[in-house]
Amino acid sequence: MPDKKAIDRRSLLKLTSVGAAGALIASKASAQTYPSPSSVDVGHVKDGKVMFDPWRSPADTPSGPLPAPLPPEQRVGFAIVGLGRLALEQILPAFAESKKAKVVALVSGTPDKLEAVAAQYGIKKEACYSYDAFDTIKDNPEIKAVYIVLPNGMHREYTERAAKAGKHVLCEKPMSINSAEAKKMIDSCKAAGVKLMIAYRIQYEAYNLRLAELVRQKKFGRLVGISAINVQTVAEDGYKQWRHKKAMSGGGSLPDIGLYLLNTSRFMTGEEPVEIMATMYSPPGDPRYKEVEETVSFTLRFASNVIANCFTSYGARDDKHQRLNFETAVADMPNAYQYEGQKLAITSRQDDATSEANLTLHAPNQFAAEIDHMASCVIEDRIPRTPGEEGMQDHILMEAIYQSAQTGQPVKLQPAPKLDAFRGPPAEIKM
Repeated sequence: MPDKKAIDRRSLLKLTSVGAAGALIASKASAQTYPSPSSVDVGHVKDGKVMFDPWRSPADTPSGPLPAPLPPEQRVGFAIVGLGRLALEQILPAFAESKKAKVVALVSGTPDKLEAVAAQYGIKKEACYSYDAFDTIKDNPEIKAVYIVLPNGMHREYTERAAKAGKHVLCEKPMSINSAEAKKMIDSCKAAGVKLMIAYRIQYEAYNLRLAELVRQKKFGRLVGISAINVQTVAEDGYKQWRHKKAMSGGGSLPDIGLYLLNTSRFMTGEEPVEIMATMYSPPGDPRYKEVEETVSFTLRFASNVIANCFTSYGARDDKHQRLNFETAVADMPNAYQYEGQKLAITSRQDDATSEANLTLHAPNQFAAEIDHMASCVIEDRIPRTPGEEGMQDHILMEAIYQSAQTGQPVKLQPAPKLDAFRGPPAEIKM
């Protein structure tokens, strides 16, 4: 007598097979024909980049250009020198948004941190260097450039060592601890035939770039004055930080955060100050300010008679704000020097009323923008927008600020021969 269970299994398999075939036939029979897509939906390729025609009316803000990253093998390889807070919180993550650069090596004096970060970012063990072994980066062809994120007092040494190894240099601001050290950095890079760029991220930030355009184009008439503030607090045991040791920092709030006010005022106008007046204060007996200053207030007068009033301190709650007063408008910019969160409001007359317009821009990551600019300069053999000469000029001006604060007298300076006298060609930042 046949096994009933075996018959049931055979019947089930047969039915399942027939059912599957029937479903496939039915699926083919019911397949739909869709309308052909338009060029607006499909886009087109030009010079290896995908582009789309506008899909919104002119009433809406157009979309920005699509990301067009270089293939990994064509990107400029960077070694990150120093794995402190800035490198780990901002710079390394920014490479994920970079289109022209990649991290290929790390340098640190802390072995366990070096190992941990290398594992997080997939850096090969042989591309992890101690400071003692730094010079051997010359033997790694993947490294085209270094990004120096060390205390200011170490910038010169590692710039010179990188240049000797034949690597281009992107160096954090301030460039060094004084103008003499900065000059030696420039000379060493020129002698080695490598590029030197200072990481003035604000000159690559979308809102500050747009505001600089409005100034240069005289959109609201003559720029009369700039008011700029950059303050933050320091922990009570902050004197243990390298920033409070003059040999490592070069100074206190001025070169650390006051530099943003100085450099951005110069960048906005394209001019150089012809007169500087300053005053300085530090709380007596506070060990945090035994070697460096807490608070500096300084005024810059430019050749066009634009006046910039700048205030920086380690003693006041975080605030990073700038305001530009034009003939016919006021430009207000909260969070002007933050890593993100910039805003730009323009107050002006509209017929018989006062109008406040808030500009909303596509703002790429500032660090990714500056890194990609450096990579472009390496690939295309161009002068960076913020070369070593730009950094050295800021040191010369900070030395004048300290001189004025110490003497109580204004310091006169020679006018620059042209606009953007210490900068290279403008960077192409997609906003």
